[in-house]
Amino acid sequence: MKNKAVNLLEGSIAKGIISFCIPLFVGQLLQQLYNIADAWVVGNFAEHNAFAAVSSGGSLCFFVVGFFGGLGAGGGIVISRYFGAGDEENLRGAIHGNVLFALICCVLATAAGLYLIPKMLLLVDTPPEVLPYSLQYFTIFFGGISTMILYNTFMNIMRSLGDSYHPLLYLLFSSLLNIGLDLLFVAVFGFGAKGAAYATIIAQAVSALLCFVRLLRMPGSTRVVPREIFRWNGRIMKQIVLQGLPMGVQNSVISIGNIVVQKNINSFGASAMSGMGAYFKLEGFVFLPINAISMGIPTFISQNLGARKYDRAKKGARFGILTGVLTAELIGLLFLLVAEQSIRFFVNDPAAIEFGRMHVGVVTFFYGLLAYSHCAAGVMRGAGKPIVPMITMLTFWCGVRVIYVTTAIHFVPKLTTVSWCYPITWSCSSIVFTLWLLLRDWTHAYETQAQGG
Repeated sequence: MKNKAVNLLEGSIAKGIISFCIPLFVGQLLQQLYNIADAWVVGNFAEHNAFAAVSSGGSLCFFVVGFFGGLGAGGGIVISRYFGAGDEENLRGAIHGNVLFALICCVLATAAGLYLIPKMLLLVDTPPEVLPYSLQYFTIFFGGISTMILYNTFMNIMRSLGDSYHPLLYLLFSSLLNIGLDLLFVAVFGFGAKGAAYATIIAQAVSALLCFVRLLRMPGSTRVVPREIFRWNGRIMKQIVLQGLPMGVQNSVISIGNIVVQKNINSFGASAMSGMGAYFKLEGFVFLPINAISMGIPTFISQNLGARKYDRAKKGARFGILTGVLTAELIGLLFLLVAEQSIRFFVNDPAAIEFGRMHVGVVTFFYGLLAYSHCAAGVMRGAGKPIVPMITMLTFWCGVRVIYVTTAIHFVPKLTTVSWCYPITWSCSSIVFTLWLLLRDWTHAYETQAQGG
């Protein structure tokens, strides 16, 4: 089978990172089509309350999905390190350990999601008219969450080996399938919010299956052998957990902060929920280039540090961060110009459009800070230091964000008061990450860990 992996260990750093990140960008774009298709179809062919349910639940989903997604991403960094070092035995163990860990996570995530979501919908004061639709959507969503965990794990394995091309092909097919099923279930059969959930789960299952078939056909020590999946390797599993747990905890606890923010948004009514829900759909779309860069950085850093190419890792970190920041600022300015028209794509309610437009006017100027935080955190994770971004983001993106929102809203009860929690906390994390990168020798982090330092 033709090898589409990008060589991140040799040649032009800029060309290598960009070549690796372009499929990641397109793949993230297609991933967003899941959400965009759900929102557009439900917004145009179902009730207004069904759209509010589908569009406003991102923080609730991310509380569970983000935790297990972080665990999987951490496992990918372990694979990248051994791949860069040319350690075939540990590479094989890390790949199979990731698959086994994903199967364990499937069981835990399904149980946690089905148990927590009804309670969390009540906790965030979901309006009574929206609650039945939310319960329908998220019960189906978490009932099939294992399809998302498996796809993300298989994708992370291939990406860690430098292959961001094949996951893109599989995601393209499943994205088209998702759009078709959305139209069938919602527009034709009239299933509403639950039809959108079924479409997403089925499409993710197809992409996971295609990725797994690819892994079964990989060459040499990178091939997944089914009988080796259930061979327990405690040392490798410990590395996966130690690298992934901080990322998972970070994602989930940050989502708690965002749930508090969502609760305050809900207090402004269904129009605010719809307007902000439309914005968050668009934010996920317009921020894709930065997401792709921040996702590619850990793989580049981990592979090169594993190969002991320290100077190349430093140059790659500088290029990745600068590219992310400049791209984010440009995107923010462009988004500001078309904000109202973009929000109108999802909702027709004038009040909802105005809520979304006001939020855009606050946050888009600060996209560079958000990009900087994500890219700098990617460098640290690639260097085997996931604790630093975890503590920093938990402190500011959760703790400070919750304190600010719950306090400030009482003095200035406007939606823009809630909006300002994002630039404030992005600024704080950027300062901490800058100090850490400048003052610490992160390039020799793996050697320090091996020596017990």
